[in-house]
Amino acid sequence: MVGAGQAGISLAARLRRDGFTDIALIDPRRTHRYRPLLSYVGGGQATLADLERPQSEVVPAGVTWCLDEVTGVDPAARRVETAGGRQISGGDLVLCPGVTPDWDDVPGSQAAVHSAYGSSNYVDERAPYTWELVEGLTEGHAVFVVGAGPVPCAGAALKPLFLAADHWRRTGVLGRLTVTLIVPWPTIFGIPAVDRELQAVADRFGITVLTSTRVRRVDTGNRLLHLDQGGPGEHRDTRLPYDLLHLVPRHRPPAWVSASGLGVPGTDGPAGEDDSALDAHVPGMVEVDPATLAHRRHLAVWGLGDAADVAASRSGGALRKQVAVVADNIGRRRAGRPLVGYDGYSTAPITVGRNRLVLAEFDRAGTLTPSVPLIDLVKPRRFTWAYDRFLQPELYWHSILRGRVSR
Repeated sequence: MVGAGQAGISLAARLRRDGFTDIALIDPRRTHRYRPLLSYVGGGQATLADLERPQSEVVPAGVTWCLDEVTGVDPAARRVETAGGRQISGGDLVLCPGVTPDWDDVPGSQAAVHSAYGSSNYVDERAPYTWELVEGLTEGHAVFVVGAGPVPCAGAALKPLFLAADHWRRTGVLGRLTVTLIVPWPTIFGIPAVDRELQAVADRFGITVLTSTRVRRVDTGNRLLHLDQGGPGEHRDTRLPYDLLHLVPRHRPPAWVSASGLGVPGTDGPAGEDDSALDAHVPGMVEVDPATLAHRRHLAVWGLGDAADVAASRSGGALRKQVAVVADNIGRRRAGRPLVGYDGYSTAPITVGRNRLVLAEFDRAGTLTPSVPLIDLVKPRRFTWAYDRFLQPELYWHSILRGRVSR
């Protein structure tokens, strides 16, 4: 199993519960992080210490942890090669390596994020600096960018905007700021009911939302964003200054995915015109059947998580369902039974103030699929914020990572 993030640890634990005894996890990271809390670190409501545990404490008992990095895969033999020179094979090969920022997609973006005026909660070590920037800004232009292409949890990409705006309102400086949100989609999120709530919040804060807009280049020296606005045939090149920039970059899987012939065919280059909040199809990602999560061309190879082309929004909520499907299907394939399917369920917890949160649950078609009856969780509520900030992390450490997941 490649990758010991949420998907890898949870799946290994679930397989152990199902009776599997020979499981290997390959991952070079010594620290495990509950990444959804990074948004709260950037909002001044948590610290990096709150979301970290030693990896050795979360690897399930009875699972072999290979502290190494995968550099290549032979999918036909279900064998991986590592930076340390090892070759590891098995009856089933599960790929959940995660994704990393694709800084080449927007020239100047990496330098901007690591400058005195920029940050990103999607770069772990920069999340605390996001809050420093927010607290220190009392006038000027604040710009929040969601990159075009695959982004882990599109909902979390909007959290820093609203947490910052709420802070500026409470400290009395919001009126001296110009706050802009840039998204590549035609609407603020992509699901009508969620769009209505988020747009209403943006209007109350006086936030300008630029839809169907992409950042083509960042001029760090002059603190300027070069933008491409409008849909196909309507492109307008404009420039936007910033005094604070929070940028969520496009992400990509490890290079060995495509090099090993495991990726979706196509050019894994700049985002195309059809990118959406749901990341419907992304060349270069692990090519799986979006329902069974089995690789389309290689037997007993599976993919899940942010690096898999599951035709659904990437999120921790999505992973819980995907883990259960892969665990069930590994056993079903070995027993010669029909495989079960993943319907694309995902979640988007979007903090819209310091203690209010919009919680959207939906399938790959964008249809809302709430798990709690009679309560409209898309409406901003205090209890959904408390659940996301305090209860969900405890469930993560003590339940999800222990394999207590189901379809």
